[in-house]
Amino acid sequence: METRYPADGPLKPIDKPVREHKGDYGIDGSFHRVSARAQAIGIAVYAAALAVGSGISLARGKRRTAAVTGASSLGIVASAALYIHATRVGKFEVWNQIFDDLQLRGDEAVLDMGCGRGAVLLAAAKRLPRGRAIGVDIWQADQTHNSASATLANAKLENVAERVELHTADVTALPFDDNSVDVVVSSLAIHNIPTHDGRRRALCEAMRVLRPGGRLAIVDLWETRQHADHLRDRGWHNVQRRSVGWRMWYGGPWVSARLVTAIKPG
Repeated sequence: METRYPADGPLKPIDKPVREHKGDYGIDGSFHRVSARAQAIGIAVYAAALAVGSGISLARGKRRTAAVTGASSLGIVASAALYIHATRVGKFEVWNQIFDDLQLRGDEAVLDMGCGRGAVLLAAAKRLPRGRAIGVDIWQADQTHNSASATLANAKLENVAERVELHTADVTALPFDDNSVDVVVSSLAIHNIPTHDGRRRALCEAMRVLRPGGRLAIVDLWETRQHADHLRDRGWHNVQRRSVGWRMWYGGPWVSARLVTAIKPG
């Protein structure tokens, strides 16, 4: 299924892509067993208990214990604040920079593997006045209230619904022909596949559907070094791997995301 998009005249560069978002993109995380609300309550109760314990220890003259429990409470609060910033603000800033670097013309077909509620998918769609943003997901509880309908609602809020195409499918078996899209992106999705073989299949699917000269940009939490090594082994061009910085620290530097980019050989 190769999709072609006719041009009605000369293509024009996108001067100022819209960076503000109007949709509700939820909270990133794993909510398969414990809901986001329950997790938030648990963290708040634990931090409060440590703070109370610190005060009691200080009142009893146990300064060292008070310092340790107080610092632990502050650390939990700081980690929670970093997590919320990453999921509500930081990832949008990071992906806007990535799309700036990709320098899209505006007529491409961009595939988002594991699009969730559309944070990255719709950021791409805003830059594609003559193109198509294609999202694939199986809509698991990797974000709060994750569903295709939520993504479509966000697309309407962002005024890009006519540029968006959604598929319910597994990223390890994409429903697209070889060499059929111009850009493949993925944000914090491939690591959710439970096995190394599954994660490698997802990467190979991204490699398969890209056209020669197409560009790949994956942000994820682990196995990014292995992704980069595999791309180099397959002869891909300009393979790079780097940290995306504190804006996507999901709790702290010990849970930080890295970006892998590459170009498919012709």
